[in-house]
Amino acid sequence: MTVTYVIDGSRITGLDSFWDVIGEAVNGPGGYFGRNLDAFADCVGGLGTPRDESFVIEWHDHARSARALGHEETARRLAGLLTRAHPTNRARIERELADARAGRGPTLFDQLVGIVGERTGPGTLRLL
Repeated sequence: MTVTYVIDGSRITGLDSFWDVIGEAVNGPGGYFGRNLDAFADCVGGLGTPRDESFVIEWHDHARSARALGHEETARRLAGLLTRAHPTNRARIERELADARAGRGPTLFDQLVGIVGERTGPGTLRLL
């Protein structure tokens, strides 16, 4: 049996709302499915999904989500990371932040889609 999780992309206004929407899609109201990229990767990779069943993630209104999780939101996240980054990571985060502010480089949407692709099989994510 294949379980289908539906992400309502019209509810995503930024990264914080994405965590809420994906948590509810997978685990019901108030559900948890990661609150950072590493935890999300762990959850998608089997720690938060049914291990005995295959699953599909349908991301409805993904174009709207892509805008909400675009370069501006990516820059906001990186600016927050920079305030608490280890000194050895600062230069990399500063470069990524400059790129995001200039509208270059991967966005949070790109990163989330990439995580699902890396941690699951082909066809698991359906962008609708």
